[in-house]
Amino acid sequence: MATVVVTADGDAVVGEILIAAPCERVFQALTDPSQLLQWWGQKGMFTATSWDIDLRVGGEWRGEANMRGSTFWIKGKYVQIDPPRLLVYTWLSSMPGETPSLVRFELATEGGGTRVKLRHSGLAANVAARVNYQNMWPALLSWARGFVEMGETAETRPMPVPPE
Repeated sequence: MATVVVTADGDAVVGEILIAAPCERVFQALTDPSQLLQWWGQKGMFTATSWDIDLRVGGEWRGEANMRGSTFWIKGKYVQIDPPRLLVYTWLSSMPGETPSLVRFELATEGGGTRVKLRHSGLAANVAARVNYQNMWPALLSWARGFVEMGETAETRPMPVPPE
């Protein structure tokens, strides 16, 4: 499972995960709409229904997902792109009370795989969003790893086991 914490100033959720694949492969999974559709979500929780990506600085991206019968979207613009090492984009979702924020992925070779470092910042003024993303990013990072390493998709991924 991914490690995710809130920074001391409460502005960001930061996390990391090691994925047993080259940086190029991980970067693809984070930027290719057809791959995002496969791994972003989990049956019974939410599943991605569309991804549109214009992968260039200033280019826009938008994803839609279905969560228990309701549709929500996330969107933004790419701020920095340095394949396969860096991906930075703005983030805004249709969730109530959402404010614009920034997502940064840094990918580095470690051993035979890729260390993915995530920073989702601009959350200090929105406690509800920060709590949501602190709970969401560990799953998303783990889903990306499952997809890249084992080909798991939102449809084939095992359902989570409830804690006892």
